[in-house]
Amino acid sequence: MPYLLLILTALFWSGNFVISRGMHADIPPFALSFWRWVVALLILACFGLRHLLAERKAVVRHRKFLITQGLLGVTGFNSLIYLAMQTTTAINAALVNSCTPILIVIISWLLYRERIRFRQGIGVMISLSGVLLIISRGELGALFHLQFNIGDVLVFIAAGLWAQYSVNLRNYPIGLHPLAYQVAIVIAGLTFLLPLYLLEIAAGKSLAVTPATVVSIFYVAIFASVLAFIFWNRAVTMLGANIAGPFIHLMPVFSTILAVVFLDETLTRIHILAILLIFGGIFMTTFRMANNKKKPDRLLQEQTDQA
Repeated sequence: MPYLLLILTALFWSGNFVISRGMHADIPPFALSFWRWVVALLILACFGLRHLLAERKAVVRHRKFLITQGLLGVTGFNSLIYLAMQTTTAINAALVNSCTPILIVIISWLLYRERIRFRQGIGVMISLSGVLLIISRGELGALFHLQFNIGDVLVFIAAGLWAQYSVNLRNYPIGLHPLAYQVAIVIAGLTFLLPLYLLEIAAGKSLAVTPATVVSIFYVAIFASVLAFIFWNRAVTMLGANIAGPFIHLMPVFSTILAVVFLDETLTRIHILAILLIFGGIFMTTFRMANNKKKPDRLLQEQTDQA
């Protein structure tokens, strides 16, 4: 049962990429991000508001941490992903985003000087070469002329924000209930999203309320936000983060399949090569040799409520 929950979590998060790409012409990016989290907050509040109120002193005490996490994980990551979907494909976005575990290793070293083993360093280089292959559309010479697709670059920046969010979890307040934490960061994220959403409306980009747009918003709110969060935490409780963590890497696979089936996107040899490079690098960076008895890096297992 917990393995099924993990597979469904990766599938729900993958659907977020496909939905945002498929509806990019109908739902402005900040509108999708704003209403996604409004609906998610209403649902989460039913379970988490009492915990938030009961632990309000701890929430106030750790407000800087919670605001930062809301800005990174709710406002920044999701908004950049939806902006990116205006100009890139769901396949590209999923592949570039899959470098997040690698970026976690890099950020952990830069901020906390956590040692990068030789195996990890090689993995970082291999995985990033796959990302560059996608960004350059197979023309690596474009990297020297800055001829990138802006959407792929935005996804890469979003992956960096999520990596920073994940690294920050090492400072998670001891004793704070997970639902109180989730409600708090969503409220913080929406606070930053509101002015961006209003600026988008002022620019003439309004949300047309249609059955398709309503269904899309409810999907990303219920499945990619609420259910994925609940399923992930339940599975991690039953199996442990060490076993659950690698299931994150199913996202590019699911996103690619969904994009080919529902969006008629084309899977090219460049995508296949990038998949091999990215997953090869992730495997080298995330997993240790069988004869290494040390525990896996904690930070690589702390990707919980992605969006």
